Amino acid sequence: MAVSKIKATFQRDIQRVWETVTSLEKYAWRSDLSKIEILNDKQFIEYTNEGYATTFTITVNEPYKRWEFDLENDNMKGHWIGVFTQKGEQTEIDFTENVIAKKIFIKPFVKAYLKRQQALYVSDLKKALL
Repeated sequence: MAVSKIKATFQRDIQRVWETVTSLEKYAWRSDLSKIEILNDKQFIEYTNEGYATTFTITVNEPYKRWEFDLENDNMKGHWIGVFTQKGEQTEIDFTENVIAKKIFIKPFVKAYLKRQQALYVSDLKKALL
């Protein structure tokens, strides 16, 4: 199992950060996605720019506090936890991803892949919140 964590603080109120992160309709700020397909109120599929699909199932939705989901694609499955904390005029995010590689040959690369994806996500989020 690979575990990757990232924390970041934004000069925005928690409502704006929460709504940006959790919106499945307004995802144009994500440079790694071509589209999001909403299946129902608990499931959605993200498609990378290369067309690679990952299915997400929301397991916890506590507005302005916590968002969690299970994720799965051909290469891995796991769980993502997002914690949102208001700190004065700022909002802190604390994201943790636990993933198991389905294919033995990709196991050595999963943690580095997660770190890269999380860094890109936070970079895109910073630009979206400007």
